Amino acid sequence: MHQLILTFSCNDIPGIVHAVSGAIVGCGGNIIELQQFTSTDTGRFFMRVEADIPVDPDEFEQAIAAVGERFDASWQVSAASHKTRTLVLVSKAAGPLNDLLFHLRSGELQIEIPLILSNHETLRPLAQSYGIDFGSQPVFPDSKHAFENRIRQAVEDLDIELVVLARYMQILSPELCEYLSGRVINIHHSFLPGFKGANPYRQAHTRGVKLIGATAHFATADLDEGPIIEQNVSRVDHTRSVAELSSIGQVLESQTLTAAVKLLAEKRIFLDGIRTVIFR
Repeated sequence: MHQLILTFSCNDIPGIVHAVSGAIVGCGGNIIELQQFTSTDTGRFFMRVEADIPVDPDEFEQAIAAVGERFDASWQVSAASHKTRTLVLVSKAAGPLNDLLFHLRSGELQIEIPLILSNHETLRPLAQSYGIDFGSQPVFPDSKHAFENRIRQAVEDLDIELVVLARYMQILSPELCEYLSGRVINIHHSFLPGFKGANPYRQAHTRGVKLIGATAHFATADLDEGPIIEQNVSRVDHTRSVAELSSIGQVLESQTLTAAVKLLAEKRIFLDGIRTVIFR
């Protein structure tokens, strides 16, 4: 048996589920999990299926290809055991990277990290403690292009499927965002109300915010405005110091980023225009 994950999306018309499930049954397969959704905003249909398939995966893909052609669908078949090859970009903050590596080692994330790149040396010891290669070089306006070329080269040489910005404190160029479209996850704080610029937690403390949070999203050329994947919040009050707000926020950012990476690695995220459809 091969345990496979099928993701399938197309314009919504009658007969899609029947055709896909028929292809699975026709290959002698057994459906373990099936989730579906139709967007009333875009008219798109989305489906994620986990199935045990007794035939060669190539034969199953041929069966699905016929269904995909019939419905002009975007689809992908992957092994449930597949580990998404992931490049992590960091600066100095250790929390998000440490959370990712901890859950990776504990077996909760279907990813493998062959390399971590940074614009600082700060987190090299952390990477080395997990046995992961670490590369760094300073990034200034005149050297940003060189570092982004290094990222591109790593993506190509290491067959990278996902790039995670684990508090990487540099803005990716529009060209790199386009090259990595749909393959970059970023994390940032999300206050209610929102504060931008320097010292956001001090601004939040000054304004007496009652909710602080974190948002994980796909990175695009529009800073912090890519399709949202996951969000978390924590209620706070006037007794919290700036340091306490910062600590709470950093924990939320770490947890939210790891949750988003897990969803992507398990093929649970679909793009629906500027929104995401997520099967949990």
